[in-house]
Amino acid sequence: MNDAAEKSPAASTSILTVSDLCTVFPTEEGLVTTVDAVSFSLKAGETLAVVGESGSGKTMTFLSVLRLVPPPGRVMGGEVWFDGTNIAALPEQQMREIRGAGIAMVFQDPLTALNPVFTIGDQMIEVFRAHTTMNRRQARARAIEVLERVHIPSPVQRIDDYPHQLSGGMRQRVLIAMAIALRPKVLIADEPTTALDVTVQAQILELLAELRSELGMGMVLITHDLGLVAKYADRVAVMYAGRVVETSPIAQGFGQSRHPYTRSLFRSIPRLDVPADQALTAIEGQPPNLAKLPEGCAFEPRCFLGNGREDCRRERPLLAPTDTGLHLSACPHWPNLPESEADA
Repeated sequence: MNDAAEKSPAASTSILTVSDLCTVFPTEEGLVTTVDAVSFSLKAGETLAVVGESGSGKTMTFLSVLRLVPPPGRVMGGEVWFDGTNIAALPEQQMREIRGAGIAMVFQDPLTALNPVFTIGDQMIEVFRAHTTMNRRQARARAIEVLERVHIPSPVQRIDDYPHQLSGGMRQRVLIAMAIALRPKVLIADEPTTALDVTVQAQILELLAELRSELGMGMVLITHDLGLVAKYADRVAVMYAGRVVETSPIAQGFGQSRHPYTRSLFRSIPRLDVPADQALTAIEGQPPNLAKLPEGCAFEPRCFLGNGREDCRRERPLLAPTDTGLHLSACPHWPNLPESEADA
């Protein structure tokens, strides 16, 4: 047995467990850490939402999990336990077998994720041919079944269309079809509703929820939309500057966040329980330059709670339990937060 096949102690409870994952990119200013000691877990049938501003490390974290970091970036450390095996230590050939069949990813832009010179049928058939012993005829028949499963109308005809012949919503459904074709145990959906109109967004998210329930998959929903998190996720992980700064069950995270960055995100979105003419509160400043992160808390320069505190400038806070049990926060000053999001 390969050394990487050692069983994880968390295998009985989680389908995916990531520990201290670290990814770096060489630059003229030295190594830049884009994924900084990230840890989280995902259970079968659970949806974990990963939220944060653009550049916070959400997508790069899961490209690192799949070992798809674009060069010259590289994963520098950490463990990725999938179904009880540390896949971070597997040879590339074995990792290829896990991608798609064990862990699948729906990428953000369906137009660029699909090859424009091949029909969607050719691209789906390739998935089956690469991972199964199906011949082309069998793979085509299975592809039609999967297209029908994701509610593509007239799949027998549509399978011979090229990506440009489909609407944005239908292209997204094709990507989902390709991702679930081999019935993976984990599905990663990266901003699955980007550039879609509101009606199509709802259809795509309902489809993902339906597939998760039917297939028993663990699902990761990468998003910046806190409304989606509230409706579709079971747990949430908030990222800032390549680090996880808060994790909690949805029941605790919404309305009871324990990190000033999460509070700031809530303050910057419209709410139904406040006057319509009340101005939104933007998060002051800009996300930090990852090549020049402060020694202490990366959020300190923008923080309404800790700005100017010497301990926040000097010491990097680590995730630690708060008063709500399973709720973790990387802010030691969370007890000083206002009682509710509205008062933040």
